Amino acid sequence: MTLVSSPNPVIDANLAIALDALLAEHSVTRAAARLHTSPAAMSRTLARLRRVLQDPILVRAGQTMVPTPRAQALREEAAAVVRGLSALLSPGASVDPAGLRSTFTLQAADLIGAALGPGLLRRAQEEAPGVSFRIRGEELEAGPALRDGRIDLEVGAIGHVDPETRVEELVGLRMVAGVRPGHPLTEGPLTPARLAAAEHVAVSRRGRFTGPLDTALAELDLRRRVSVVLPSHLAAMALAGGSDLVCLVPAAFPGAAPSPLTDHAHALGLHLLDIPLPLPPVTIGMAWHPRHTADGAHHWLRTAVRHTLGTPVPADAPGRPGGLG
Repeated sequence: MTLVSSPNPVIDANLAIALDALLAEHSVTRAAARLHTSPAAMSRTLARLRRVLQDPILVRAGQTMVPTPRAQALREEAAAVVRGLSALLSPGASVDPAGLRSTFTLQAADLIGAALGPGLLRRAQEEAPGVSFRIRGEELEAGPALRDGRIDLEVGAIGHVDPETRVEELVGLRMVAGVRPGHPLTEGPLTPARLAAAEHVAVSRRGRFTGPLDTALAELDLRRRVSVVLPSHLAAMALAGGSDLVCLVPAAFPGAAPSPLTDHAHALGLHLLDIPLPLPPVTIGMAWHPRHTADGAHHWLRTAVRHTLGTPVPADAPGRPGGLG
């Protein structure tokens, strides 16, 4: 199928569109109005079509113009080409979640993965039963893993700032002290000195004993004792729930909507205490590679994560490149 007859034609989509309009309107003036151009410009395009196709296309018959037999034979073909161009160059159609057959790979810390899992599964069962999830720990460097497609989405405290990475903030959390019921710190006001005097369990994938709490205590010439460092928040909270160790736990800000990220502390029976020190908040966000920004399936995934974490985000904020803020 071709609209040009020269041995090595240069394809011009505008010629196909003009031909379709001329054959539909049988008028240079009306075809020009249809394509929002001038009659003079459309006359020049008709002349060019006549040279390319080696056929008059439209000829005068009294006060009107009529198509030649060649033009009549090309009418349906030209219309089909224009429909194809329109479909090719139109924005991608929205994806019907019910028809998705996808496995999404997310990277998240254990606490975030545990908070996301139930909500994502419920949403998939309701909207996209063909979707499954693979939630990985934080063993991969997220920037390259997003770039090469080993993970589809990172959820957590986004630390890398690759220029192309899209990042969207989801929820801000504050750190509180989690202790077992009846712990000595639950009796009377919690002061920095009492907090420093208690034994602590710290959470660090790299095995670090210190963090923001130690910096804040040092400003008051105080130092805490960390008895054990674990790589898992859930394991640290479980240990605190069965001992006199103190564990830092993420919690929603006063007045904010409850977050499933704090549900596990309550499920483990931990008593949560406000820390009387100015600790920096923790921002939980999600990061993805920009090639997925306009993808309908990935759009559904990002929306599902927002809903699961209770994030009031307007219709698919595109995410800022290169980190939070």
